[in-house]
Amino acid sequence: MLRRAGKFSQATVLWGINSGVRAVNLRAPVVASGPLAFSSQNRYRSSLPINTGLMFVPQQEAWLVERMGAFHRVLEPGLNLLIPVIDRVKYVQSLKEIAIDIPQQSAITADNVGLSIDGVLYLKVQDPYLASYGVEDPEFAVTQLAQTTMRSELGKITLDSVFKERESLNIAIVEAINKASASWGIDCLRYEIRDIKLPPRVTEAMQMQVEAERKKRAAILESEGVREADINVAEGQKKARVLASEAQQVELVNRAQGEAEALERKAKAKAAALRIVANSLAGCGKDAASLAVAEQYVAAFSELAKETNTILLPANSGDMSSMVAQALGIYQKLQATPFYTGKNKDSPDREGNFAAHDPGIDPAEPLSSNEGQNSTREKKAEANDLKQSEDKLIDEILTKK
Repeated sequence: MLRRAGKFSQATVLWGINSGVRAVNLRAPVVASGPLAFSSQNRYRSSLPINTGLMFVPQQEAWLVERMGAFHRVLEPGLNLLIPVIDRVKYVQSLKEIAIDIPQQSAITADNVGLSIDGVLYLKVQDPYLASYGVEDPEFAVTQLAQTTMRSELGKITLDSVFKERESLNIAIVEAINKASASWGIDCLRYEIRDIKLPPRVTEAMQMQVEAERKKRAAILESEGVREADINVAEGQKKARVLASEAQQVELVNRAQGEAEALERKAKAKAAALRIVANSLAGCGKDAASLAVAEQYVAAFSELAKETNTILLPANSGDMSSMVAQALGIYQKLQATPFYTGKNKDSPDREGNFAAHDPGIDPAEPLSSNEGQNSTREKKAEANDLKQSEDKLIDEILTKK
């Protein structure tokens, strides 16, 4: 940055005064005559060069020359010619990027928390003329501007935002410095907050807050774990019940299908048995049917007598012959009653005969008196035959009993 003429120590060695080489202090750092003293730990300092006519300007430096007290020109790196005594190098500006330590300072945040903060400012000279004649001491001015800007920006945000939004805070400070130092020929490249120190009580409160937040998170995680466990148990029970109900449903369906199939098979077997009985009755099986009915009737009464139940029996239940005769009489009535009235020619009677197939009888036409008498005689003859067969069966049954 800016370098002014200073006093040399006794170990100062002068090299080639006539050749234009600058005097360099080899033992002690140069003490600047301005208000801001520069340390040798930051960068190498030298005195202003002496005009010897031939001037060699180093790279990345700009020398400002005054002629008879007025600004004349800026010497570029390399060989330059000056008029001795008349021309004089007044300012030497470094065009390199320079890092400046911003001292620690106190500030108050938007939530009234006091803190101490320091940082590092990186800047570069863009216009050597403005940096020399626009401000008395550019580094000092930029340092003070950085401190005031940092305090003002910290007052706009809370303490939590200072830690969370450090990058945005650095950008805001850089923009504020560049806006204020535009007339100084200096460009602020970046600003970095280095250390933030809080009061002990604030530090303890923050530590307690952190512990409380961790306990809160632990409790939330534990409750979420319990909730998920309960949900998993409930879902497991739900699935178990659904599976059990589905299994029961399948079992009921299978059982119903089995029962339906069994009933169907029983019905088919019964139909086949009835069909066989009907075929037998269609022939000469009347006597056998009468005997079967009588046996079933007697067997039913014998089964009722085995149990101690109160039942109602006919008045003549002790007369076996009357009971058998009653059963055979019921059967004869069923045999004598036609199954259909004869209105449909294709309808069978109880013996399975179709009236329409007999060419000599038409059920749809009324019978004459002669025909009615003939049919009556035939029925009486059949009744007598059945009576005789019934008497024989009754005698056989009584003999067996």
